[in-house]
Amino acid sequence: MDTTDKYNIGDTIAAIGTKPGGAAISIVRISGKRAIKIADKIFRAKNKKSVKEMQTYTLLYGYIVDKKGTTLDQVILSLMRKPGSYTREDIVEINCHGGLVATNKVLDICLENGARIAQPGEFTRRAFLNGRIDLSQAEAVIEIINARTEESLKIAAKNIKGEIGKRIKQLRNSILDVLIELEASIDFIEEDLEITPYEDLKKIVLRILDNIKCLIEDEKRGEIIRNGIKVAIIGKPNVGKSSLLNALAKKEKAIVTHIPGTTRDSVEEVLYMEGMPWVLIDTAGIRKAKNVIEKLGVERSIEHINSSDIIIMVIDHSKQVDLLDLDIIDKIKNKKFIMCINKIDLKGQVTKEQIMKLVSCKNVLEISAKEGTGLNELEEKIKENTVWDEKFNVEDRIIINARQKKILLNVKMLLENAIKAMSLKMSEEFPSSDLKIAYDMMGEIIGETTNEEIINGIFSKFCIGK
Repeated sequence: MDTTDKYNIGDTIAAIGTKPGGAAISIVRISGKRAIKIADKIFRAKNKKSVKEMQTYTLLYGYIVDKKGTTLDQVILSLMRKPGSYTREDIVEINCHGGLVATNKVLDICLENGARIAQPGEFTRRAFLNGRIDLSQAEAVIEIINARTEESLKIAAKNIKGEIGKRIKQLRNSILDVLIELEASIDFIEEDLEITPYEDLKKIVLRILDNIKCLIEDEKRGEIIRNGIKVAIIGKPNVGKSSLLNALAKKEKAIVTHIPGTTRDSVEEVLYMEGMPWVLIDTAGIRKAKNVIEKLGVERSIEHINSSDIIIMVIDHSKQVDLLDLDIIDKIKNKKFIMCINKIDLKGQVTKEQIMKLVSCKNVLEISAKEGTGLNELEEKIKENTVWDEKFNVEDRIIINARQKKILLNVKMLLENAIKAMSLKMSEEFPSSDLKIAYDMMGEIIGETTNEEIINGIFSKFCIGK
């Protein structure tokens, strides 16, 4: 537990729990041992009832007043008594009228009467520290807030119920069972005890490893569902990259002219294809830059090449392939890419067969962004070359996040080391050492063995009122 002033769990905290602005309703949330006392100081119920007399999960209608007794707002106040609240502390929520002035004034009154402003994510942090949720559930909270599609919301909603924690605890318990057997073999080697055979223990570890691999493999699909398939459209200036973006997006997102180098910076458009987000990026034309702005645009295009799930390289059908085309092809040769020969509505100077020989790639399409020719085939090619699986049902899977995957990749390596030691009939100390580390590392996913720095990093991503 963090004992610094910043996160002193003994403090009563307050924050605005809704988005600032001219909304109809805003919520000011108070949590902590003095929440009810503070509310009684600033709230006057229409029926004269005090907050401390309220039953949990009930509402009172009344007014917020300042120290002079002046009414500041007409509100509905709700009470959730500990431990049956989000933080497992007493929580008071004041539903006041929306608007920056009114809401901030109510918050100020709470602070003047003994609360302190909450840090980002501090309500959820307290829910975690007080055992209301584990760390994977806390991460699911922010995933719900940031969900961009119905599918990504399903993942987060399942995780907030604790499905990740349940699976990790099951696997950790299985590792612990193996460790107990191994330690018994070491400590009571001369005793006549019935110990599970080494080979049987290895089979258990193999089953644990298979479960870990499934979680790791599904994370990639989960990442795409959450963040979208990142598709970079690259090529020389004036080959039709912006026209292709506009054609796929079915709107004029990028400026299209006959002047080479119109796009000086990347233009993004998010499309939703069958519920899956596609992040299309129209990059600046790659060429020898003539000025600083062009140079920055080209550098950013190279960055998108390295970070995209798949690349669409556009070549002008009406012109011969030149050294600049070849240089771009060299930059993407180790990436997943689709070659699009654009402008087939114009007289051709390059053929599909020539390009296929040049790049040793079957993903070569002839398209016309202007006429819309070949775009359906292009969409299908994108699906084929990414982790796209229409039969993949998120409701049947447990989808971890990138932090959790990183931990499990290390656990996977440790389990493989333990299995290797067992296969070589090495002494029990060798697999036991790796399994102990794996057991502790898996605890980081649910927060049982996570250090303060990691916890701070996770909760710093939250907004102040959550």
